[in-house]
Amino acid sequence: MKHKYSKVLIAKALILLGFFSLTNVLQAQELEELKDFFTFYPNRKAVKRDSTLYLSKLVAAPVISYAPETSLGFGVGAKYLFKFKGSAEETRTSNMPATIQYTLRNQFILFSGFEVFTNQEKWVITGNLRFQNYPRLFYGIGRDTPKDAEEEYNYYQALAEPIFLKRMFLRYLFIGAGIRYNHIYNVGLDREGTLQDTQPEGFDGSTSAGAELALLYDSRDNILNAQSGWYFELTHGFYDEVLGGTSRFELTRFDLRHYYKLFKDKDDVLGFQIVGSFSSGEVPFNELALFGGDDILRGYREGRYVEKNIMAAQVEYRKHFRNSRLGLVAFAGGGDVFREISNLKMSNIRPNIGVGLRYMLDKKERLNIRMDYGFGDDSNYLYLDIAEAF
Repeated sequence: MKHKYSKVLIAKALILLGFFSLTNVLQAQELEELKDFFTFYPNRKAVKRDSTLYLSKLVAAPVISYAPETSLGFGVGAKYLFKFKGSAEETRTSNMPATIQYTLRNQFILFSGFEVFTNQEKWVITGNLRFQNYPRLFYGIGRDTPKDAEEEYNYYQALAEPIFLKRMFLRYLFIGAGIRYNHIYNVGLDREGTLQDTQPEGFDGSTSAGAELALLYDSRDNILNAQSGWYFELTHGFYDEVLGGTSRFELTRFDLRHYYKLFKDKDDVLGFQIVGSFSSGEVPFNELALFGGDDILRGYREGRYVEKNIMAAQVEYRKHFRNSRLGLVAFAGGGDVFREISNLKMSNIRPNIGVGLRYMLDKKERLNIRMDYGFGDDSNYLYLDIAEAF
């Protein structure tokens, strides 16, 4: 066990050293050429003919990872940035990201979490698409599971969650609904493991099929890297066997964020985020809330703790250097998983802290490549991705 985690630390150190070395040795012109290497313009010819069109951009960068349960993983992370014809400055740029990753153990991830604005922002279309065969580490259900109880299980997942929202009442308020389909199948378990022994609802596969009500308030000045504004998303889903699922339950999720510039003459930003997920009923195992990840609670592996409910928060300071594409961040936060609301206590909060490096690929959209190193109370992880964590 100790040997395999030594490999992980070595791999993280090499990636971190390589990234810092690259940004230190490259000159300004070479950095500009590096940016152009990662950026493609699908409608460049059309924009030359019609200057009122938005110059769409496909920004891509390599994704490299290493973990004992996956071995070396590699792929591409991309952001497609565009506006529909007829959209002016009042319409924010639509964002359709995609991640494609493959590991040496024949595992894969295909993922997209999108946010699309129609002309004049009359409608917003958001959601997630995911198809993957990827392992997860399991330590038991609850907030006090021991680290040495770790076991690995594999599964296939097909997820589709489109949500359509119409602007109503206020400039930045959108109300709508959608559907969510989450199919877990071909689950591979450790026959002598805790998951096989305890057999929670849907442990060997499940299908969640339901309708969602949604509310969105989004006044951010920039979708990819906000410097001001509020963001609040609330969804409540109803899942039932009548709709094609295997369980009957309800799932409520929220995401609240706020950003503001600290100084008038600088681009330094302070961002806050609070998220929560609450479920009730016959909740399938793969719909339980997961503690940790690359967006919030950085420093903990996703799924380190698992329960019906979760709340987490973080604050991040983003330092941007004038006349440079480089930036630094520092972040801190904490959270907890719990079975009942009455179990949520400040004394149970598990903290995380970390630092990060940024390289700005697109100055107009403020799109960064990010490298974050997060620390939890008993773990640490390195993250490489495109765009901010929140």
